[in-house]
Amino acid sequence: MAKLKLGPIEDEKPVKLTIELPAAVHRDLLAYARAHATDTGLSEPLPAERLVSPMVERFMASDRGFARRER
Repeated sequence: MAKLKLGPIEDEKPVKLTIELPAAVHRDLLAYARAHATDTGLSEPLPAERLVSPMVERFMASDRGFARRER
């Protein structure tokens, strides 16, 4: 099985956002949470909302166009 890009998630004080996701994206996010729990040795998957922030952070960090604008 391929290794997931998302590693362990730090426990930080969150800022609350309300978003709407298409049902298919939500299903995929729940499936990702299960795979993440397996890969990181968690007994239970994290709630989907806990995955969104690290995923967005990782996406922005890997976006070269965004990095060039921020320099």
